[in-house]
Amino acid sequence: MRPEMMRVRSACRIAAALLPLVVCAVPARGEPAAPSSTPSSPPPVDVEFTLAAVTDYRYRGLSLSNKKPSLQAELTATHDTGLYAALWAATIAGNDGADLENQVTLGYSGEAGGIAFDLAAAYYLYPGASADNYAEFAARVSRAVDRAEVGATLSYAPAQANIGDVDNLYLGIDASLALGPTPLTLSGNIGVEDGAFGDHKLDWSLGVSGDAAGLTFGVAYVDSSRTSRDPQGKPTIVGSISKSF
Repeated sequence: MRPEMMRVRSACRIAAALLPLVVCAVPARGEPAAPSSTPSSPPPVDVEFTLAAVTDYRYRGLSLSNKKPSLQAELTATHDTGLYAALWAATIAGNDGADLENQVTLGYSGEAGGIAFDLAAAYYLYPGASADNYAEFAARVSRAVDRAEVGATLSYAPAQANIGDVDNLYLGIDASLALGPTPLTLSGNIGVEDGAFGDHKLDWSLGVSGDAAGLTFGVAYVDSSRTSRDPQGKPTIVGSISKSF
């Protein structure tokens, strides 16, 4: 699971299947379809599917893939009101189950007074290791100024049996800057976690990403304060590639 209790057990593996739903309207024989009298409007729901591969799945500074590559997929449906739902899957290592992490998220995002906000409730599921499942709530605010953006995220997992009946709090601050006329963006973050998953644990990263040939590439330095006690928290360079549809 996402916390540091996971250890290496198997190589990365992910399987996903999408079953499209197709609805066809067929006019009666001999009766041509009536032309639409009003112009078509864009659908109220926007759907995006993203596939990604990373050299190491780092979450809040710790490796969840035993410092090995991970395959990831995300499907997000966003309504024009700001409500959204997302499904996430990633290969992990050593959770005594199927070595998969799934996340179901419901949220609401919007903007007020130039401040963007995002409120979400997530449930993490680990097939074959249901004793690791847990719920978490998150709130994020951010503000864009010219080519830069600064944001803060607060995540809270209430005390629940699967995380030892102890709650967990994480606070992260991040920033990004578009690098002039280039397609590159510089980004970094620092966070602190305390509770079930961390004892005042710090993590930080600094990286650059950019788009080319319809793909998004990234490379980042990731580190944490847990370098002496946990080998999964030692500093590393993480490479990534993703494609959104």
